Amino acid sequence: MKFLVLNGPNINMLSIREPDIYGKQDYPTLVKMIEKHAGEIGAEVECFQSNSEGALIDKIQEAYFKKVDGIVFNPAAYTHTSIALHDALKAVSIPTVEVHISDVSKREKFRQISYISSCSVKTIAGHGLAGYLEAMDFLKEYLSK
Repeated sequence: MKFLVLNGPNINMLSIREPDIYGKQDYPTLVKMIEKHAGEIGAEVECFQSNSEGALIDKIQEAYFKKVDGIVFNPAAYTHTSIALHDALKAVSIPTVEVHISDVSKREKFRQISYISSCSVKTIAGHGLAGYLEAMDFLKEYLSK
């Protein structure tokens, strides 16, 4: 099983940007957690972060040709603005779990709009970095059916 874990803008700034909301662990720690968990569940994983919408779209399209089985995606601020990311996910039809570190439903009103959720098989929000691991577990089970 092959997973792509995508992270959008500012996720590379974990531990620096609003640690009271996003936690004190940094992005390299997140990547290590994901890689370790993937090994434990017998999955291959590639992690990718970009502040650029186009680079994220390119990675989604590349996932189709690389035969990725599932995508874990924290689109960050692009959640609320990017129809282009929505369209890329719909185009490739790869099961996707939308992940948010914070509980966006309890934050600013604009954060409660998601262009990604309608093309995702599940959304996990407010579980901190553990949400990424939950997403991989969910995808493994989902894809096994």
